[in-house]
Amino acid sequence: MGIKFKVQQIDHVEVFVPDRFAAAKWYEKVLGLSVLEQHLSWADHPRGPLMISSDGGNTMIALFTGKPQGSEPVIGLKRLAFRVSGEGFLRFLTLLSDIELLDHDGKMVTPDRVVDHNKSYSIYFDDPYGNPLEITTYDCAVVKKERH
Repeated sequence: MGIKFKVQQIDHVEVFVPDRFAAAKWYEKVLGLSVLEQHLSWADHPRGPLMISSDGGNTMIALFTGKPQGSEPVIGLKRLAFRVSGEGFLRFLTLLSDIELLDHDGKMVTPDRVVDHNKSYSIYFDDPYGNPLEITTYDCAVVKKERH
């Protein structure tokens, strides 16, 4: 029995926040994600999504108004991870001094919190609503050269 269907890519991930537009501003400031004008009409409905993306809409986050995950027990998705180049990862680390990011325990996220997974580097933090996020890179040589 062979595969009869194959997805092309992830289209979007839904994230719940108290205020979609305030959240979109945070995601733009911290991660460079922009509101997608072509889908802005969906946000006209109070229960509709505000779509944001870093690549013009090939992969998106759908911000919905609702109770964020916060410290609630996780049943479904646990974390939203963003892949960046090694240079992008290092750039993000330099920006940590300009933005206040907290982890799930309410501790400040600083460059010394980078986790070396041997095949990748990651740093973990929460958005202002408690949704767990991650920046990760597989360009280990670039990061290792700068950090050691």
